[in-house]
Amino acid sequence: MRAAEEVAEILQLDRLLFIPAARPPHKKSESIIPFAVRLEMIHLAVKEHPLFEVSDIESHRLEKSYSFDTLRLFRAELGPASEIFFIVGLDAMLEIDTWRNYREIFSLCHFFVLDRPGYDSRDLARILRQKADCVYQAEEKVFLHPSGNRIYFSPITRLDISSTQIRRLAGQGLSLRFLLPEEVRRYILENKLYS
Repeated sequence: MRAAEEVAEILQLDRLLFIPAARPPHKKSESIIPFAVRLEMIHLAVKEHPLFEVSDIESHRLEKSYSFDTLRLFRAELGPASEIFFIVGLDAMLEIDTWRNYREIFSLCHFFVLDRPGYDSRDLARILRQKADCVYQAEEKVFLHPSGNRIYFSPITRLDISSTQIRRLAGQGLSLRFLLPEEVRRYILENKLYS
């Protein structure tokens, strides 16, 4: 939530959508909390923020949730004049070549890459040059894709909190206090998620 807040300020966004994956291609379906439950937790987390919204767009498709397909839908809906920023962690960007249609995805939107603990930001330049033909623009401090879209990387407040950590703590019956919004914490405990 803090990262989303900072990115919204840096980019001066009109709105920021949280889009849970309905059928993540990289996870086993039996290990995932149902989509409706994850969607409800996101609603609880963002409901007080004026710029934050939740989209269930990926639940309307029967196939796996690929970012390329979701971004293509948004691009078609919003038109070519709209600026779309895809916010991803550095860990995900360093594996971009494992994504479906990863070379084409850069033509659909700008990216904002979030720094992640345990990952070296110097690897970002190598990946973007090798896998996406991007060039670093030093004066603007962005990577430029041949499509004209930009890839931003800016330090943000680093909070070493992960969904893996939250699931582990909840599974062990340990405190989740101050790691996520209070309503989400209560929802997890009341519904005995991850136990």
